[in-house]
Amino acid sequence: MAARPISEWNQDATVYVGAPDEKVSKPLLWELFLQAGPVVNTNMPKDSVTGQHQCYGFVEFLNEKDADYAIKIMNMIKLDGKPTRVKKATAHNKNLDVGANIFTGNLDPKIDKLLYDTFSTFGVILQTPKNMQDPDTGNS
Repeated sequence: MAARPISEWNQDATVYVGAPDEKVSKPLLWELFLQAGPVVNTNMPKDSVTGQHQCYGFVEFLNEKDADYAIKIMNMIKLDGKPTRVKKATAHNKNLDVGANIFTGNLDPKIDKLLYDTFSTFGVILQTPKNMQDPDTGNS
């Protein structure tokens, strides 16, 4: 079965795993967190340039109770000598208070799709990009 995108995961049953050593792999994360309950998915985002994971990951459990238990027993355990933070993942839009607005200018009026494709490689885009134009001149 193909892995679902992280945006479709049950966020209430998902934990954030912070600062695992670069040697930690998705299968190791799966095996480690399986001790807390049934694991549905794991994800370790990779840097788009280097291809290395970014020293954090996510583990989705079958239910919220297992995720809470994982936080209790796994938070601050050492993986390869480094303490690992485990807490609730907070990817709900209502909890997002950090982000970025990028303003561009002097672009072709038909650039919206290219902006979306370009910036979506860096993460989830919450609003469709729009190339703002001066109504009098039509210039961006």
